[in-house]
Amino acid sequence: MLKKPQMILLDLDGTLIDSVPDLAFCVDAMMEQLGWPAHGEVKVRAWVGNGMERFVRRALVGALEGEPDEALFQRAYPIFMQLYAENTSQRSVVYPGVSDALDYMQAVGYPLGCVTNKASSFTEILLKDLGLRDYFDLVISGDTLAKKKPDPLPLLHAARKLGARPTQSLMIGDSINDVRAARSAGFQVACVSYGYNHGRDISEAAPDLVVDSMLELTAYL
Repeated sequence: MLKKPQMILLDLDGTLIDSVPDLAFCVDAMMEQLGWPAHGEVKVRAWVGNGMERFVRRALVGALEGEPDEALFQRAYPIFMQLYAENTSQRSVVYPGVSDALDYMQAVGYPLGCVTNKASSFTEILLKDLGLRDYFDLVISGDTLAKKKPDPLPLLHAARKLGARPTQSLMIGDSINDVRAARSAGFQVACVSYGYNHGRDISEAAPDLVVDSMLELTAYL
């Protein structure tokens, strides 16, 4: 069970938005420009998380772990970033139940923040283009502060900004990074089962609650 929070923070990719269709398109277009075979969306889905640089490195080695040749990475990374700048929200979609859940949270009066490791330029485009920006009193991206999740700094910063005590705040995410950040910050943490956690069941990270839809959370709030 969750204690009624003073504030709710939500992750972006894998929690609110399925951004993999755009990421997979950009990775495969990058690979084509490099003269290498495309990976396809199924493979790419397991590599999301830990920022764009790590994501591109995974694409170049075709696996979650490992390092590509540095010269190859330095050639590939600008190609990917240009492609993603042009395709940030072309194919991405809001997960079912998210808008209704956010409507409920906003109507009840919860201060809401979005905390993501994605760069702010891409974060703002996604939130605005997919109609979610106006829900949030605060948006903290991967380049907003000196550290990002799983460090607790973004969560603690949000709590200060929104006037909430960490022990009475809730983080909603989809990955072990969200759980680690929440635990380090003293937050409660709920996770969705459908997101990006490198193919692992998020319940293994032992969040306080796991739901199959954001809409299920309203029963606990």
